[in-house]
Amino acid sequence: MADVVDVILRDGSTLRLRPPAREDAESILDFFRALSEQSLYMRFHGFPSLGPQVVEQVLDSDWAERGALLGSLVEDGSERVVALANYARLRDPTAAEAAFAVADAYQRRGVGTRLVEQLAERAARHGIERFVAEVLPDNRKMLGVFEALGFELTRELGGGELEITFPIARTERFEELLAERDHVAVTASLRPFFQPGSVAVIGASRRRGTIGGELFRNIIDADFTGSAFPVNRDGDSVAGVRGYRSIDEIPDPVDLAVLCVPAAGVLEAAEQALRRGVRALVVISAGFAEIGSEGIDRQERLLSLVRAHGARLIGPNCLGIAVAEPRLNATFASRSAEPGNIGFSSQSGALGLALLEAAVTRGLGLSAFVSIGNKADVSTNDLLEWWEEDPATEAILLYVESFGNPRRFGRIARRVARRKPLLALKSGTSASGQRAASSHTAALAGSDAAVDALFHQAGVIRAATLEELIDVAALLSSQTRLAGRSVGIMTNAGGLGILCADACEAAGLELPSLGDETVSALRSVLPAESSVANPVDMLGGATAQTYGAVLPQLLTDSHVAAVVVLFVPAVSATAEEVASAVADAAAQVDGDRPVLAVIMSSDGIPAALRGSRHVAAFAYPESAARALGRVADRAEWLRRPQGAVPALGGIDHARAEKIVAATLERSDDIWLDPATTRELLLAYGVPLVPERIATSVDEAVAAARELGFPAVVKTAAPGAHKTEAGGIALELADGDAVAAATERIGAPVIVQPMLMGGAELLAGVVQDPVFGPLVAFGPGGVFAELIGEAAFRIAPLTDVDAEELVFGGKAGRLVAGFRGAPAADGPALVDLVHRLARLGEDVPAVAELDLNPVLALPDRCVAVDARVRLRRPDAVVRAKSW
Repeated sequence: MADVVDVILRDGSTLRLRPPAREDAESILDFFRALSEQSLYMRFHGFPSLGPQVVEQVLDSDWAERGALLGSLVEDGSERVVALANYARLRDPTAAEAAFAVADAYQRRGVGTRLVEQLAERAARHGIERFVAEVLPDNRKMLGVFEALGFELTRELGGGELEITFPIARTERFEELLAERDHVAVTASLRPFFQPGSVAVIGASRRRGTIGGELFRNIIDADFTGSAFPVNRDGDSVAGVRGYRSIDEIPDPVDLAVLCVPAAGVLEAAEQALRRGVRALVVISAGFAEIGSEGIDRQERLLSLVRAHGARLIGPNCLGIAVAEPRLNATFASRSAEPGNIGFSSQSGALGLALLEAAVTRGLGLSAFVSIGNKADVSTNDLLEWWEEDPATEAILLYVESFGNPRRFGRIARRVARRKPLLALKSGTSASGQRAASSHTAALAGSDAAVDALFHQAGVIRAATLEELIDVAALLSSQTRLAGRSVGIMTNAGGLGILCADACEAAGLELPSLGDETVSALRSVLPAESSVANPVDMLGGATAQTYGAVLPQLLTDSHVAAVVVLFVPAVSATAEEVASAVADAAAQVDGDRPVLAVIMSSDGIPAALRGSRHVAAFAYPESAARALGRVADRAEWLRRPQGAVPALGGIDHARAEKIVAATLERSDDIWLDPATTRELLLAYGVPLVPERIATSVDEAVAAARELGFPAVVKTAAPGAHKTEAGGIALELADGDAVAAATERIGAPVIVQPMLMGGAELLAGVVQDPVFGPLVAFGPGGVFAELIGEAAFRIAPLTDVDAEELVFGGKAGRLVAGFRGAPAADGPALVDLVHRLARLGEDVPAVAELDLNPVLALPDRCVAVDARVRLRRPDAVVRAKSW
């Protein structure tokens, strides 16, 4: 249905919001008539005659002059009107009068807050900047709703009424409270998946080898703490448990239903479960969006059915769900992981199986495993909301193939990552988008750059491979904190220690010199021939007792933040003996320094290290070093300030919108001419070099004399790569040189003064179709793409994000003053990238924006070449509110 939004209330129930239609008139009257006298009086400041005239003002919303939203509680496939909000534009076109009412039985459930929140969003899209509400002074409930929204209220008492005025632009406070509302609501809605008291498996066959039958047997074998019911066509018992022909025959309430029936039968089975009162569905069945148009239609109908009953859905086309606390294994995996502290979400069922196998092999324990499949409803974002508060989950593992709402992911992940480590493997990156790019910025960007930026800003550890994902998870399951990048290495094989040292350096880690006390203690327990430098070489004769004596010395050295233990089997000790000694020593040292053990053995990971909370085991030194490097990156992210998005002055958004609208009337996809490019950038306060457009040789010479020599002449062709096209002439010393250059390039041309000195940098914005505006900053000039060292961040940028762009990487070395050059004006460059980010956010029609080069001078920065491409945005895809 068009313009319909389903939101979740704080109790997990679903509120459907939509504009009221003519056929809703009687239902709206019934809603008003059912209000208590007090609620009716508070809404209308009296007792109006409840006839058609009351309803007429909320029908036929055009949103430009008036708009209304009807709130219906979705239960059992029907909608019941429980709230109504509306606004009417005032004489001041930036303001609208707003009011709402909520059925008495549904007050204090968050209905009014969600209703006005969504009404304000629609009003803002149509140029309304603030709401005005006339409220009776003792209407504390309505006042409470306005305050709970997070807007800044202004109160004025007059005539026995309070006039409440508040701007409806989203503020940081609004976003914080919105995130809090979403968190409470989503968590409540997911509870039946993670804490079910009963589970029904629909399609649970008694035949071995069937998905439904094996999934039900997994539930029984895991010793589920609740009740489990198999449902199949004949009502056969499964694994000794009585079966039922339909879910309606089950005598007890059912919290969770798992559907394992052919795709064609899913809708019927889902409807039966939903009518039965089930509020959590897991659809294992394939045959949905992954197969094309027919499947997409089937999936949309399934989701509509689920929403119509106020329920939630995992899948379809998924492996299932397993949760440690209730001992639930509702998956068809052949093996299940041990209980543990890692929450794991996989978008791929096959990869989920592979990771489960790897987790079992490595001894990793899971608090929960969720295969989200096509993620028609429940997504990674929702699972993060649950795991944030789950005390059994201390680290979170994600396998991601696509993002439905990356901005929401970024907001949630940034919050969660400060409490629990987030580790992700993202597949499906491609360079195909880069091949179609026209600007330097777009050529350097791409979907993978956007993913990197998203993960970096949100504090997500990104694994490059499946092996690395498991390796880092192994470390996070035992140790989540790291105080620095310094590593101590102990080994019984010198060559292995050198390999490990090299790997540590490659991972951005450091090998410090050990403290004098540590060196003295090591000499007392090691043979004289041993090396007590770092790495500590204990020689091939080292015993398990040697490992047990040396490890505590390194763990208590103030110069060391983590220890890597290496062992190659020798006649002096076995792998199991050394593993036991290492595990015991790590457990006895009171500290939070990670211990990583590489016990090389043909038998795999020694039993003493499997599932250890004190030691993480690895197969090779390189694996241990890479994992430690990733965790060190996260530790640095945790130590940095969270940052804030700054307010910017000198921005004329209305002017920019006018420029864009006028241009897109001529074409849906166009490179701006230099004059329009300049006008758009100046509207956002971007510093530009002075220039003139000359349409003849004489005009070019006159412009050069006005601006000063030496001069620069460039082609004025929209979107041109000037160097590649031969469309630029530099250091023109006089009028004759300007004239000759203009004749060669061909009028019209751009004439600028030649600026000397300063580092050449690149700054720009490209609109990613999924992630939104991506801001680039890096070395500039003609070698920008060859150097390829631009860094990216997703808008909006905090002050910390912008400073990382400007002062990090190779661009940061240029800004700091490379090889004796004076340092550039860093604050001016930070301000520049903030303005580009804001422009990309405010004006999504800016598809590509390229400032190359930007001259970074000691006292300012200035863009000397600019290219902007406008493209009419596709139909706005509004992400689901949950």
